[in-house]
Amino acid sequence: MKAIELNSKEFYEVIAGEKPVLVDFWAPWCVYCRRIAPAYEKIAEQYGEELIVAKINIDDAPEIANREHIEVIPTLVLYHKGQAQGFVVAPESKAKIEEFIQ
Repeated sequence: MKAIELNSKEFYEVIAGEKPVLVDFWAPWCVYCRRIAPAYEKIAEQYGEELIVAKINIDDAPEIANREHIEVIPTLVLYHKGQAQGFVVAPESKAKIEEFIQ
């Protein structure tokens, strides 16, 4: 399963569900975002049954980034039932992402 791309319309609907949602706030011009993307896709493949793995481009949805207080990208936020449970900024590896979601 691949990470799903969310737009501002879908974002709040998806994070409000029963299943936990891991969201990558990123931008196409962010070199580090592009570097961590393959690891993030592996997380989507590996954990796709347990949680929704999603991405939101902050250039396309700046209002979401502002409302969610995203100041640095990439930032990964874990949501459950609409509430942020925690976040990690610029994880170095797949292992760091896994450590965060555990």
